[in-house]
Amino acid sequence: MSRLAIMKAILGPVLRLMFRPRVEGVENVPGTGPVILAGNHLTFIDSMIMPICLDRPAYFIGKDEYVKGKGVKGRLMAWFFTSVGMIPVDRDGGRGGVAALMTGRRILEEGKIFSIYPEGTRSPDGRLYRGRTGIARLTLMTGAPVVPFAMIGTDKVQPGGSGIPRPGRVTVRFGEPMEFSRYDGMDRDRYVLRAVTDSVMAEVMRLSGQEYVDMYATKAKEAA
Repeated sequence: MSRLAIMKAILGPVLRLMFRPRVEGVENVPGTGPVILAGNHLTFIDSMIMPICLDRPAYFIGKDEYVKGKGVKGRLMAWFFTSVGMIPVDRDGGRGGVAALMTGRRILEEGKIFSIYPEGTRSPDGRLYRGRTGIARLTLMTGAPVVPFAMIGTDKVQPGGSGIPRPGRVTVRFGEPMEFSRYDGMDRDRYVLRAVTDSVMAEVMRLSGQEYVDMYATKAKEAA
């Protein structure tokens, strides 16, 4: 049994007890083959709750600072984050975006599930922000379908996006798979990349019920 399966078996019952996730549309996630899960990002525990709702392991990108801590605490944090499916990448450097993209591509080419938050960061105010086009590049490079999903209520159990969460009910809603084979060979066309990304974000907005803001979340945080 893999570390991911062990951690899921340990954490799953605890998280289900605390957050009683209502799962909708999980049958839309293909049982085999590469899949891109693309959803909104409200709080830190999104990446812990969503994966326990799936039968298959899901992998995601995380900041490498989570695994670089020193001492016993640092080693425990590194073990925990990598065990729940996080793949550490230096996202702050000039090539951080490229590294994340290539990592996602490798996971998909191995026939696995790759989970991504197209907003690139947690929403600063609960609204849904403009998606970055990495999601479009991945689906066009690999041919993997995109399954949009929405986290609902996680910002209520963990206000502010960090700190110790409190018990409460959350919903995880999966939409129908989206495929973009009509754009094969156009993964360098910026207009196509934007169109694909916007169509995915429109579906995430429909699933989540969030207000949409045509602005990058990072810009909103800088302006706050």
